[in-house]
Amino acid sequence: MERRYRLTDNEQFQRVKKEGRSWSHVLLVLCALPNELDYSRFGFSVSKRVGKAAVRNRAKRLLRESARARQAAIAPGQDLVFIARSPIADAGYREVDQAVEEALLQAGLLCA
Repeated sequence: MERRYRLTDNEQFQRVKKEGRSWSHVLLVLCALPNELDYSRFGFSVSKRVGKAAVRNRAKRLLRESARARQAAIAPGQDLVFIARSPIADAGYREVDQAVEEALLQAGLLCA
């Protein structure tokens, strides 16, 4: 995912979590806040409660890949933060991918 499509600093994450709307799933929470850009930006957060570093990195990779695969279908002009929940540690790619899709559908952010 290109740098311009990523939320990079803590202030951006906090603003989306504080001012945006959120939708939950067993495996993740999706927070979204409109931005004034022509494209959507993504952030991924996995806390230490999910597991050790290897487990957290795997969860983040799964979330990132699932969001990247749907990037063209996601409504432009949104800042999105995906927050992993503990059960994601035992989930496979298909389960994470389905969870991301369900959260985006709940939020009404999938265009096509």
